[in-house]
Amino acid sequence: MAEWIHRYAQINGIDMHYVEQGEGPLVILAHGFPHTWFSWRHQIPAIAAAGYRVVAFDQRGMGQSSAPADPAQYDVPHTVGDLVGLLDHLGEQKAIFSGLDFGLFAIYDMAYHHPDRMTAIIGLENPAWPHDPQRSPLTEAADMGARHFYHLHYFTDRPGVADAALNAAPRAFLSKVFYALSGDYHYIDVWKHPPGTAYIDALPEAPPLPWQWLSELELEFFVSDYARSGFTGGLNWYRAMDLRWQQRRRFEGVPNPVPFYFIGSENDTDLEAFHGQDPLAKLHQQYRDLRAVEMIPHAGHMVQMERAGDVTRLMLRFLDDVKARSSKMIVAGADNGTATNDLMGEISECKF
Repeated sequence: MAEWIHRYAQINGIDMHYVEQGEGPLVILAHGFPHTWFSWRHQIPAIAAAGYRVVAFDQRGMGQSSAPADPAQYDVPHTVGDLVGLLDHLGEQKAIFSGLDFGLFAIYDMAYHHPDRMTAIIGLENPAWPHDPQRSPLTEAADMGARHFYHLHYFTDRPGVADAALNAAPRAFLSKVFYALSGDYHYIDVWKHPPGTAYIDALPEAPPLPWQWLSELELEFFVSDYARSGFTGGLNWYRAMDLRWQQRRRFEGVPNPVPFYFIGSENDTDLEAFHGQDPLAKLHQQYRDLRAVEMIPHAGHMVQMERAGDVTRLMLRFLDDVKARSSKMIVAGADNGTATNDLMGEISECKF
């Protein structure tokens, strides 16, 4: 922690907070909901020590970054614009991006719009957009929410009610949802509650802290930020889901062009329930350059905290692979005398 540098910058029309450590090729870490940059606390120092410049930022609407009130400001142009704007602010042409949940979906969007500014993607838990070409996500959420409690419908059906309930009890909500999403609970059991149930009542009671992967002080980092900001910004990511779905339709069936590495966990609720049947089997069709797939046992959706050592080890292995492949490209180009200006420019930008 002594080497974390907190910075604040005006980026893409919002005030963005980010934490930086280390020097070298740039690695950008993007969190999901209801997380903050602090979700990556275990990975930041280890990646920096391996010779990288690591930046973990608070997504718009969450943590200490601005939270626009209009859900339309969480669409693809805005969330991709945040990533590109952060790159520009940092003075870098390219980065390796890693993310989870909404953070990873924004990274996937960037790969279609600005692949030239990405060296590689390391995805956690979510193998691709949870995209149904026939039905919008909020239409599906309304259908499910009519049958049983479903958090997407709860967040979008009566937004004022949902926001007020979570804002009134940030510590209770965060401890319950972190536990429910972990490998120690089967999150889909939340759906057993009837329609109209409040989310905080549908969630299980969390065991007392400390847990094996979360202390009271660590939880307080999240509670402090959300008690200040409220949850509306994070919930607006859900409320913009149909808008982003429409904006992604032209890329339906187009493989992601950026080199891709994947880390999943065997008890992850997203892999179980939000990406269709056998989502890992589809990866070869979804990515032009699928380089590795690794699954971590005994962990849920909070994997970078639950199994921090395993996630960090895999990320470092993948970063080494990116570096080795880039070095081979340089050597091959020099040996053959055929390296083009474009290739050499790309390697230079990667700073490997």
